[in-house]
Amino acid sequence: MAAPPAPLTDLPLGPGVRHIDLADGPFPDDAPEPMLVGWRDGLPVAHRLRGPDGVTRSVEATRPAAPLPSAPPPCASVVICTRDRPAELRRCLASLPDQTLVPAEVIVVDNASRTAETRAVAEAAGAVYVREDRPGLDFARNAGALRASGEIVAYTDDDVVLHPRWLEALVASFTSPAVGGVTGLVLPAELASEAQLHFETYWSFGRGYDPIDFPASLVRGPAAAAFQASTVGAGASMAFRRSVFAEAGLFDERLDVGQAGCSGDSEYWYRLLARGFDCRYEPRSVAFHYHRRGMDGLASQLRAYMRGNAASLLIQYEDTGMAVNRRRALVWLPRWYAGRLRRRLTGRRVPDDRFLRQEVAGYLSGLLFYWRHRRPVRHAG
Repeated sequence: MAAPPAPLTDLPLGPGVRHIDLADGPFPDDAPEPMLVGWRDGLPVAHRLRGPDGVTRSVEATRPAAPLPSAPPPCASVVICTRDRPAELRRCLASLPDQTLVPAEVIVVDNASRTAETRAVAEAAGAVYVREDRPGLDFARNAGALRASGEIVAYTDDDVVLHPRWLEALVASFTSPAVGGVTGLVLPAELASEAQLHFETYWSFGRGYDPIDFPASLVRGPAAAAFQASTVGAGASMAFRRSVFAEAGLFDERLDVGQAGCSGDSEYWYRLLARGFDCRYEPRSVAFHYHRRGMDGLASQLRAYMRGNAASLLIQYEDTGMAVNRRRALVWLPRWYAGRLRRRLTGRRVPDDRFLRQEVAGYLSGLLFYWRHRRPVRHAG
């Protein structure tokens, strides 16, 4: 894969993360930024992160990246779901004209914004504007899927800035009909606050610098107990064959922002695997995400994460009949939280437990949400 056509300095990235070309030398030992990201030949290959606990964590690729397929890529639609964040939407849309793979269309799904500004921003950028008045991210994602005409439907969020080769690498990873979904590497766009550093240290969207294949067999047999669908990637950078929506259905509208709070993306990856599709993580597809800057916002986000996680596990059981999901929700998660609570009560507190109360409250809320919105258990077929 060639070097990016534009330097990263042309992207509207904030402070706290320094991007370094490793051809010029290794990471400096005295860097003031909490995170350094190393690039080689235009690809991200490593990072070093100094967390809020003072511990430095390093991640790097373990093998050279193979060339992306050179065959003509399929036609791709890009969907951005948004609500009342015109400034963030404008910034995200501005990173699309420089894509090395030009999308067939850019679809902005306005999820019940209260003003007309979202529509104005979308139309000024030449995007297709779709209004979805039912509040909930997965209502919006489904509206985008139904409007899209491309063979591949790629999703990103309004609080994301896209590397110029984001779409090219994402789409090129659909190398066989068995691959139903692909996710990309999501790096922080800035680490300018305590909340952003905490999130990146303990809840990062990144999955490392090596490609990862997730075969359908992961959800069946001995591997099923250890597999968590969230390891596939992040909804801020994901794509699907449009044909899978006809075979596996659309996103479950009980999940994600505006409903259960989260996990509509991971439930969908799990559903694809349960129906025999493979998924893939491709770190050469890079997006930069602006994490929430305030602690109050982060606390609410983590509560929503665990609320959505609990609900999604039971929805996965409802959809597939695979009992491992119910055990994780009703047995393993309570044991995990009980262990963390015991650690706190005995004075062995760690930074990762800072939002433990919000996590537990979210988990219990997720069980209640599912109970109120449950459907009969059915098996995927």
